[in-house]
Amino acid sequence: MKIKELEEQMADPAFWNSQETAQQVISESNQLKRSIAGILKFRPEVEDVQAMMELIEELGSDEAADYETELSQTVPQLYAALDELEIQSFLSGKLDGNNAILSINAGAGGTESCDWADMLLRMYTRWGERSEFKVEVQDVTMGEEAGISSATIRLEGPNAYGYAKAERGVHRLVRISPFDSNARRHTSFSAVDVIAEIEDEIDIEIKEDDLRIDTYRSSGKGGQHVNKTDSAVRLTHLPTGVVAACQAERSQHKNKATAMKMLKSKLYEKMEDEKRAEMERFYGEKGEIGWGNQIRSYVFQPYQLVKDLRTGVENGNVQAVMDGDLDTFVHAWLRAGQPKHRNKDIKVEV
Repeated sequence: MKIKELEEQMADPAFWNSQETAQQVISESNQLKRSIAGILKFRPEVEDVQAMMELIEELGSDEAADYETELSQTVPQLYAALDELEIQSFLSGKLDGNNAILSINAGAGGTESCDWADMLLRMYTRWGERSEFKVEVQDVTMGEEAGISSATIRLEGPNAYGYAKAERGVHRLVRISPFDSNARRHTSFSAVDVIAEIEDEIDIEIKEDDLRIDTYRSSGKGGQHVNKTDSAVRLTHLPTGVVAACQAERSQHKNKATAMKMLKSKLYEKMEDEKRAEMERFYGEKGEIGWGNQIRSYVFQPYQLVKDLRTGVENGNVQAVMDGDLDTFVHAWLRAGQPKHRNKDIKVEV
């Protein structure tokens, strides 16, 4: 539906008779406006550059010097803006515009992998903040000795799922272990899963008899109330084994509502995968959380390099990557799915 048609609906005196319908129309209108905002901003900037180039041709070399300097600074900025517009054009999937629910699970490696999962949680939190998403930690299970065994965060913002889905898979770490008194090199694995947060209008029926509801005390450092009451909720869908948990709120009722929304999102993703016969792409590709299934390798020692094994993209600035500089990898993965792009190895100079 066009923006003009949605605005006509919003101008109707009876528009607010149905609050639910009104909110859906407003949300759709805002999403469409966001999708074209970059193009509307880009066009006049290109026109300004064209006008500047015509002016430079008319002026003498001395008079045009200042304009040429400005042009040399503006053109690279336009290329960067064009690159971003191109990336956004790849986010055309049914759920790409939705918020994302990203889960991290420690795999093979014991304490090492739990520490690695904790490092990934920090990395994705930083990446979400850099991408101007609202980041909300919904559930964390602490490791026995260090780090975390699992965590779930919610990324809220335009195209959050479209970008975050590039991170689905097993992530491998190679480093000198801080937990090894002999300072030996260890390899650790953690798995990242990403699903789209579905809207309320998508109908997923979950029978009460198919649910197991567990309550427990929050494991995070959330204060006296969080730690002393069974406010955290874990929902298990018995027919499928799908689990969703939340401990972000102090209210058990709110945590249950959030966990139910996450569970519906997970079940919807699973149903869509089965319907399209693409389970290997969305779930199966992660396989066992260990050797032979990783999508990205992070080497801290004996050299420093992060390499995406799907696209060949490399970055030698490990610290920047761990601080959330993931766009190079995400953009390359999105481009790799386009027919016109054939990703060659990309190396980021440090």
